[in-house]
Amino acid sequence: MELQTTTTSPLFPSLLASSKPNNVKSCVRLKLERNRRLSAAKTDVYGVELQSQEIVNPVYVPTPTNRPLRPPHSGYHFDGTTRKFFEGWYFKVSIPEQRQSFCFMYSVENPAFKKDLNILEQLQHGPRFTGVGAQILGAHDKYICQYAKESHNFWGSRHELMLGNSFSVQTGKQPPNSEVPPQVFNQRVIEGFQVTPLWHQGFIRDDGRTSYAETVKTARWEYSTRPVYGWGDVGSKQKSTAGWLAAFPVFEPHWQICMAGGLSTGWIEWGDERYEFENAPSYCEKNWGGGFPRKWFWVQCNVFKGATGEVGLTCGGGLRQLPGLNETFENAALIGVHHGGIFYEFVPWNGVVEWEVAEWGYWHVTAQNETHKVELEASTKDPGTTLRAPTTEAGLAPACKDTCFAHLTLKLWEKGPAAADGKLILDVTSNMAAVEVGGGPWFNTWKGKTYTPEIINRALNLPVDVDGILGSFPLLKPPGL
Repeated sequence: MELQTTTTSPLFPSLLASSKPNNVKSCVRLKLERNRRLSAAKTDVYGVELQSQEIVNPVYVPTPTNRPLRPPHSGYHFDGTTRKFFEGWYFKVSIPEQRQSFCFMYSVENPAFKKDLNILEQLQHGPRFTGVGAQILGAHDKYICQYAKESHNFWGSRHELMLGNSFSVQTGKQPPNSEVPPQVFNQRVIEGFQVTPLWHQGFIRDDGRTSYAETVKTARWEYSTRPVYGWGDVGSKQKSTAGWLAAFPVFEPHWQICMAGGLSTGWIEWGDERYEFENAPSYCEKNWGGGFPRKWFWVQCNVFKGATGEVGLTCGGGLRQLPGLNETFENAALIGVHHGGIFYEFVPWNGVVEWEVAEWGYWHVTAQNETHKVELEASTKDPGTTLRAPTTEAGLAPACKDTCFAHLTLKLWEKGPAAADGKLILDVTSNMAAVEVGGGPWFNTWKGKTYTPEIINRALNLPVDVDGILGSFPLLKPPGL
């Protein structure tokens, strides 16, 4: 199938101006083909079409062992016990030339029970929600979700970012239980997905349960990824996002950024549209534990104007419960910036994070550590799309609101002497930031500041390399690490 060279489809008379890397000198125009798939044809800055490009075919590479930029907690953390547990994964691809993003969200709940609990199991363990969910927030903030209460066909690698699920399989075929080549996946799986640090493919069908958002009926995708940033300096050992204590089920839910920035090549069929991309900025993170925070906010972006090279921003904060019998909660937040191969980390144990976040539409977060300070401000007039999240009260249920069309300003300074402002390292903007608020209640603007008890602060600052220590004793290494 070749790109058409006829007039641009009247369905897309123009595209919004977008932020793009400085070295990109062409824009993208969408073409409507006879089978109603959309492909991208490059034009110069005057709108004159360049020579037609071949259809993008991503190249599959199996996941190597001991790959570079692998952070701790890349694996699947389920330990086989019957405690309340969920794990969720988030993968995002942004297409700057079209000002569109695709956010893939996968979750598994209480996998100790492969289907709904029977009466005896409920009496023994209490009520539990089970199942596997696949959601996508895609182009134009449209949405799709497929969910099954059964998790028989879900699999996850114990120590690597590799997972998949088969909602339905071909007659006579066995569902995959580990990474397989894309041809094998397509031969076996009708509806499902598989994802690794280097490859992502799948097909899902909306299950018709979403009446509150504009949906597409189907989505199909295949793309490869080249990681650029993990969670740490390039060339150095990557970090646990929540510190070394994340190896233990204490401060749940846990959070790990698995890839702060990458470049993806491939295609996504979104309803009757087809999007193709080469070296599109991409991102990945995950959560796991007993349940989501009571209340949270989040800002993430990999597409900036005014930057040289790849820049990755992740910011998040939440009201999470501390372990113990009493319902005691703490404010937790962080900002992480990757730029020029260097990781600038702002966490409660090396500084202070402060925020002002509205019920919807405005995020302002500042932070500083001993050597640097950072400020971000995001806003949107987009109404946002309600997404689902694993909840202890209702299972995979509507719990948060997102958009990928927020405007963002990010500034980063190296501190100067005394009260001086210091050296401005980064001053960039974007109109493709992903933003989120979740949980609640959100009665008014949330103003908060991190505080870490001194004993926890000291513990987190200890140079403990749990992954390195337990790496020599595989049998002692907990799942996920």
